[in-house]
Amino acid sequence: MDIDMLLMLQDLRNGGGAVLVTFLQKMTFFGELSTVIALMALVYWAVDKKLGTYYLMGWSGNRLANGFLKVTVCAYRPWIRDARIVPYGDSMTTATGYSFPSGHTTNAGTILGGLAVRKDMGTLLRVLSFVGVLLVGFSRLYLGVHTPQDVIVGMAASMLVMYLTYRLLCWLEVHPEKDMLVLVIGLVLAIALAIYAAVKPYPADYTAEGKLIVDGAKMANDTFKAVGYCSAFLIGWILERRFVNFTTDGVSMKDRLIRVVGGFLGYYVIELILKKIITDNVPSPVNSILVCFIAIFYVTFLCPLAIKFIERKRGEVGQKKAASGARGV
Repeated sequence: MDIDMLLMLQDLRNGGGAVLVTFLQKMTFFGELSTVIALMALVYWAVDKKLGTYYLMGWSGNRLANGFLKVTVCAYRPWIRDARIVPYGDSMTTATGYSFPSGHTTNAGTILGGLAVRKDMGTLLRVLSFVGVLLVGFSRLYLGVHTPQDVIVGMAASMLVMYLTYRLLCWLEVHPEKDMLVLVIGLVLAIALAIYAAVKPYPADYTAEGKLIVDGAKMANDTFKAVGYCSAFLIGWILERRFVNFTTDGVSMKDRLIRVVGGFLGYYVIELILKKIITDNVPSPVNSILVCFIAIFYVTFLCPLAIKFIERKRGEVGQKKAASGARGV
């Protein structure tokens, strides 16, 4: 049934429905990993730290849940299950790991679904956000890279995780001393998932020529990345709470722009230089965990630390200039 639906959409896409392709390619962009990380960093550094923390924590939980389901179910991609399925264009390049559940839909469930599950966001915003999640999910079907069950479970699970994250953060506002408990439980879950993904058996199906169809170890790479992301957020979150405690309240637009530009410059140094060094010199899957850990640790802790230090120094310089000016008068 799921393959039949994808074939129907494929026929539509190859016919009169080609007009929808460009629009749905834009929608699937909102579920891409790089887009989601950039949006979360932007919000966390320069728009609303509280909302950014909610996004980062919920996304970290979603990555763990998605990674666990992927290596547990081990569902092959649609085009592997049925050669008649031909994904559109280069859509396959962002379709990594096992198929179930959809990572793009999970990401959209974090950013957009995370707004839809919160009653404090207003009815119109919540409705539009939910429609956005549906469109991202549908785009994965229309482009031929996921099945309906991949998308439905990805959307439902991610929005459930975001709701639970919101409730957890509300609870932490009343019990801030319990943050270490959250850290310990989260790290235990992340380590347990890494061990599970490393030792569990994976399907080993072969073609008639004796070639392995899907390498389970490679498919588990997304799960190891999730472990790195989640661990980095938890450790960075605690360190920021304890030793930095930067804020987005009362920050001028100029300083917000400086935070964003400077923050992304640092992030892309990690992505373009440090990532390659680690990938080339550290064995897999440790390199995947380490690269993802450094990226989110930078977003969560290192960049806020730099922001706090630089803005404090600028403030001190401004005070000295003001004092000198007053003495001169």
